[in-house]
Amino acid sequence: MKLNINGQGRMVALDPDTPLLWAIRDHLHLTGTKYGCGIAQCGACTVLADGHAVRSCSISVADAQGLQITTIEGLGGNHPLQVAWIKRDVAQCGYCQSGQIMQAAALLIANPKPSDVDIDLAMTGNVCRCGTYQRIKAAIKDAAGVV
Repeated sequence: MKLNINGQGRMVALDPDTPLLWAIRDHLHLTGTKYGCGIAQCGACTVLADGHAVRSCSISVADAQGLQITTIEGLGGNHPLQVAWIKRDVAQCGYCQSGQIMQAAALLIANPKPSDVDIDLAMTGNVCRCGTYQRIKAAIKDAAGVV
């Protein structure tokens, strides 16, 4: 099966029902995307599919064919959200952060100047056990240039 990951066509020989998460982590060795709950409830495995946030644990490799998949590695390390995350010292344990950033990236694609309510609604469902939600919101606002 051919997947488009971070702008590159990548072949994976997997059962079509295999979750995209396992193709990304175990077969393509892109380990920024994390396994959290396995039932699309925590957001740790969030990636972009054609610019929309999806839980990679809940989409099969068959369903991902033809989509432009972007992982945290595909943002390149100096994306405005990543810069803001560092500036605001968002991460504590860091486990959820790639999923948080990818969810925020989808928000900013859809709404480049989100309000506090927009941010709250978009980020609902991405769980941070360390509770850095206020810093996450501040970083998103920084990246968007919203005060």
